[in-house]
Amino acid sequence: MKTFLTAATRLAAAAVAAFALSGFEAPGAHAEELAKNLFGAQKLPSVAQPRSYGFYSKGCFSGGMAIATDGPTWQAMRLSRNRRWGHPTMIRLIERLSHDAVADGWPGLLLGDISQPRGGPMLTGHASHQIGLDADIWFTPMPDRRLTPTERENMSATSLVNPKTHRVIDRLWTPAHERLLKRAASYPEVERILVNPGIKKKLCDTVTGDRSWLHKIRPFWGHDYHFHVRIGCQPGSTGCKAQEPTPKSDGCDKSLAWWFTEEPWRPATGPQKPRARDVMTMASLPKECRVVLNQPEPVSEAAVTLGGFGATTVADAPAPSAPQVELGQPPVPASAFAPTPVKRPPLPVQRPAR
Repeated sequence: MKTFLTAATRLAAAAVAAFALSGFEAPGAHAEELAKNLFGAQKLPSVAQPRSYGFYSKGCFSGGMAIATDGPTWQAMRLSRNRRWGHPTMIRLIERLSHDAVADGWPGLLLGDISQPRGGPMLTGHASHQIGLDADIWFTPMPDRRLTPTERENMSATSLVNPKTHRVIDRLWTPAHERLLKRAASYPEVERILVNPGIKKKLCDTVTGDRSWLHKIRPFWGHDYHFHVRIGCQPGSTGCKAQEPTPKSDGCDKSLAWWFTEEPWRPATGPQKPRARDVMTMASLPKECRVVLNQPEPVSEAAVTLGGFGATTVADAPAPSAPQVELGQPPVPASAFAPTPVKRPPLPVQRPAR
């Protein structure tokens, strides 16, 4: 009997080994697919009420909108990433900021990443930008012509900070930069704006008069060529997790001085942990995010796109109607709210291949 059991055990073991070598695995053996792959594959938002779920670095959103690739006071960059999407409040705020900034003397906005169509972790880049409430805006002013698709993919933004001293390069900084940040901070929806510590210090050293808005300007690594606008959880988004409010002080204190010590810039030691987005599965996200992935999509991108000229390609878009000004000059008297020549929803712009 013992001999029979031993032989049977050997046969069973051999069968298991053969099954494994065949390339098949038992049910449940596959790890759950990464959330970044599932959300990164979405081309359009979900048709649902606008709601954000989870936290800025761990969540998703429904009912998103896109900002047009071209408007009278903005141009979107890196179109192939398909990250012009956000909560409707975020998209409308960007459009409003672009108009107000021109009235303040800024030539127009170059828009960086906002979010993917349904949010979630991104295939590359940001840890946040997941719930449609974050947007990056370049410090490089919009030129007085329409950029080509190739330029939008490859043109580099200008860093305002010396990487060795971590301080602003004075010849690149203008009063218009200060006015742009002050305008962005003026909206009640905006909770914080992330900038490089050198830019925060420049503001601390130079802003006169009303300094109450400086508490929204928060120093953080990177952000030397763009600033990051973050708005709060919006009404109806009961599943949105708010961030701790910023201190009421202007932030020009010991907390800022820390950034100009060795500690923040010291290279990390020991084994490097993988980025959260590279290991995050759907189980890591709010349960509503599974629903968001399965919600229907709109009939077209144009149906959920705000603003624009209605041109079919970037090259066909007319020149900006907003007045162009030289950086550092005072606000222009012309109105930045001249009617946009749009009689119909803008058509999708062809994106370059990745």
